[in-house]
Amino acid sequence: MIRELTIFEFEEFTNNHILSNYYQTKEYAAVAAQKGYSYEYVGYVDHSDNVLAASLILFKKIGLFNYYGYAPKGFLLDYTDSTLVSVFTKELKDYYAKRSFAFIKINPELAIGEIDLVDDFKTTYNENNGIKNVLRSNGYNKLKDNLYFESMIPRFNAIVPLKDLTINTISKNNRNKLKMGIRKGLKLVEKTRDDIELFRDILTDKGLRDANYYKDYYNTFSKNNMIDLFLVKIDYEQFLLNSRDAYEKELLVNADLNKILSNKNSNNFINQKMQSDRRLLSYKNDISEATVGLRNNLDTYVAGALVIKYKSRVHIILSGFNREYARFQPNYFLYYEIFNHYRENFVFADLNGITGDFSSSNPYDGFNRFKFGWKPKVFEFIGEFDLVINDVAYMTLNTTGALAKEFNK
Repeated sequence: MIRELTIFEFEEFTNNHILSNYYQTKEYAAVAAQKGYSYEYVGYVDHSDNVLAASLILFKKIGLFNYYGYAPKGFLLDYTDSTLVSVFTKELKDYYAKRSFAFIKINPELAIGEIDLVDDFKTTYNENNGIKNVLRSNGYNKLKDNLYFESMIPRFNAIVPLKDLTINTISKNNRNKLKMGIRKGLKLVEKTRDDIELFRDILTDKGLRDANYYKDYYNTFSKNNMIDLFLVKIDYEQFLLNSRDAYEKELLVNADLNKILSNKNSNNFINQKMQSDRRLLSYKNDISEATVGLRNNLDTYVAGALVIKYKSRVHIILSGFNREYARFQPNYFLYYEIFNHYRENFVFADLNGITGDFSSSNPYDGFNRFKFGWKPKVFEFIGEFDLVINDVAYMTLNTTGALAKEFNK
């Protein structure tokens, strides 16, 4: 039967379940409550009261008479056991039908295929792909397979194996931009709730949330040391030292090119000399900028990220950088230093979604390429389903536009 679980029962089950994730925690429930959801923990138990499946269920009123539920990242359930799926689903529908629920939305963290970044993004599918049919046969309505970010959680994701990552394993583009950040004197610093305002000021879409939202988010997860806030600042002293060193080395290159040009005036050496002149000017400007920052004791923050820690995985749930300092490549520096920070104690870094459109015309192509440059494992997940509990109510919500209004935000 289905019954409500205590938080102790729920956590005891989730701690040992292969599909457990930070979306299925009391911390995420508290964050969802800030968005207007109510929540509860339910479990399917056998005659000996052993929990065989469980889920955090968020719920909210929709339309005039009904509610909908949402199991973020899906139920904690052995989806390969078709009998368990059928019995659990029937019991769950009966349980929530009595409470005027129209449907429960799920998006299980079940990877159905891995995308090969080298072989033209070819996808190799696995046995989890067959779970779609099991769900459909039990009344789950498969929603459209989105390529972008139309669903509650991205259907495609990139996950970096931290133990395998070094500066030499990442792409040439990411490596060069990382080195630029290092030369510019960037430094990763760990911050606290008191620095949330600094973080929010860095975000491009800072107008979408006020600082209190991020403070509450941080407070909720920090109670069990599940969240870190990182900012990237300019270390002006290091910036100055690096810029002077680069300038002095380039002066020697420039002098050699002058000697060559005095004897051999070729287009190749003329171009090299022009490039060297531009580098000298750039380094000179950097020296000036670093000197001003150091003299005035400036604290300049150029990037930041919130990172959730759960079991063997860290999740970069939100990041951003100051566009004014884009030439410092702070986002590349931020990610690489975060990976370095966690690599000893965690196995994976979750990059929090990519698009499934791998073409160069994809409007998010730069976003994808940035993440691909870290040489992650790239997965396609099973997608989003609605478990229809009341067919008439669900159809009415769909035809009246209530579903679109609620989820197409």
